[in-house]
Parts: sequence; C-alpha cells; structure tokens
Amino acid sequence: MNIRRIWLDRDQVGKQQWSDFLIKADLIPDDQLDYTIGIYDQEKLIGTGSIFRNILKCLAIDTSYQNENLLSKIVQALRERLEEIGYQHYFLYTKPKNSKLFHSLGFTEIAATTELVFMEQGFPDFADYLTELKKQQRMTQNNAAIVMNANPFTNGHLYLVTEAAKWAETVYLFVLSEERSLFDAKTRFELVKEGVSHLSNVVVLPTREYMVSSATFPSYFLKDQAKASIAQVQAVLDATLFKEKIASTLSISARFVGEEPFSEVTEIYNQAMKKTFGSELKLVILPRKKIDEEAISATKVRALMEQGNYTAIKPLVPPKTFEEIMKQKNK
Repeated sequence: MNIRRIWLDRDQVGKQQWSDFLIKADLIPDDQLDYTIGIYDQEKLIGTGSIFRNILKCLAIDTSYQNENLLSKIVQALRERLEEIGYQHYFLYTKPKNSKLFHSLGFTEIAATTELVFMEQGFPDFADYLTELKKQQRMTQNNAAIVMNANPFTNGHLYLVTEAAKWAETVYLFVLSEERSLFDAKTRFELVKEGVSHLSNVVVLPTREYMVSSATFPSYFLKDQAKASIAQVQAVLDATLFKEKIASTLSISARFVGEEPFSEVTEIYNQAMKKTFGSELKLVILPRKKIDEEAISATKVRALMEQGNYTAIKPLVPPKTFEEIMKQKNK
C-alpha cells in the first residue's frame, strides 16, 4: 500500500477515480480543495483525504479495508502537510456515524446536526474563543446578535445595527474574521467599530473561524457558484453552532438580519436560521434600507468602486468608510 498525491487539476483519470470513490462512500466530491492524497493497493484507490486551507475534507475509506487503520494514516499525512504550511489548528467535517473514530484520533466536537459533525484539533480552540467572548459579555437580559461581513460597512449595515440597538439592551455585533474580501478583516473590523461608536449598547466582536467562515460555511464565499444543496447543509450547521454554543454563552435571544433580495446563498442561510432557531431564538428579518428606491448593499458599493463612481458611493456609506474607500483608490 502506498500514499500519493492526487493532482485533481491535471490528472483527469485520477480525478474521475477519486470522484467515483467519494460518491460510492456517500460523499459529495468537493471542488474547493488545495491538496488531495490517496492510499492505493497497487493501482486501486482504497482511501482518500483532502485539505482546504486548514480544513480536512472528503475523507473516505474503502469498506473492505476498514480494519487496516487507513483513516489514521490519511489523517496523519494531512496533519503533517498542515503543520508544514504552518497551521497548528485544524477542522474536520464528518458524518455523525464516523465521529467516534475521529474522536479517537484526537478531534473534539464543536457542533453536530443530523447530517454533519464539525470537529477541531489544536489551539487556540473553540473553548478559547468562548472565553474571549465571555470577557466582553454585558450582564443584560434582552440581547441581540448580528453577524456581518461588512465588505465595506455601509449605511444599510448601520441601519440594521441601529434598529437592533433600539430593541435590545445589548447588541453583540460579530464581524467576519475571514480573509476573503476586498477589504481585509482588520479594516472591516475597525470601520464597523468606528461606524457604531455612538451606540453605547453595541459590542463589536470577531467571529474567528466559528461563524460564516471557510470552516463552517464555505458556500457563503462562493455566492453564485455555490451548490444550493451543499449550502443548505452548511447553513444548518452554522446556525446550529450559533444557537447552541454562541447564543447560549452570551444569553442572546434574537438575531437580526437584512432581508435578502440579492443573494440565493444568503437567502438559504436566512431560511436555515429560521428553521434551526425554532421558538428558542427569534430571527428578525428587516427590510433593507433604500435610497431612491434602491436597496443599499456592499455589493453595490463595490460595483461603483469598480466603475470609479465615487460621488454615487458617498450617500451609501458612513464618512469613515468613504475615507477608507478613497484611500484604497489612491493606493
């Protein structure tokens, strides 16, 4: 038996063999992968595993070889690869029936749905993140949450936060930590903080990798290319993690979102939250703020930046965001 890399982008035969193998194992061949390996018995593929960023994905073993300890060999090879790249902390998705196996390989469960278990290994971990949140906790009763990418922070976002702040004693405003946006995470976080600084009951927090991230909800970043069925499963996991672990830690009783006329994936996410939250957590969907009958969106602002139409951007964003946009323009 030997382990070797499968070059999915250039080995069509290898890719087909890998794809058939995953489908047989009841997994969906994922195209968001950086690195894939296979274990072969001569030329027969009998096990595989992949990495995307610091996430282990598409792990499968031929059932007739399941006593051969192949899974731990694959996980070990992928761990070594991750450590070479410099990751000390990594995630894993698996089917509920396999979670015991991964537990024995040192992974800890973060959240589970009927279809997926989300696990991690290494540090800083989810327990550290919850400790970080508790340090910022306010001892209030009626609390709301908002999760946003704010790429960039617009007057539409500000409207959503202002409305939530009228309703709640404390609003926990989570800004995505993921680096997959035009504006980097540090800039987005600062612009949000600056933009809501006049609202004394708003606490701005990072999501790290535990809300709408490549780990919990990769489809979010694919937007139009995302497969609806995959986005649905991931959205339910993300909503479950939020409800069971984050909302309960900060005593959050409502989550505010903007209605979604623009993006199918975000609409899938809103629906998944509604269903997952049930009666325990209120989902408040607010109509978008409009200017001249057109909803304000970060997508619109980025499109205007592309066109170089800065006068049209000005009424759509707070002054600090506009300043940042002009800075980017002059880079």
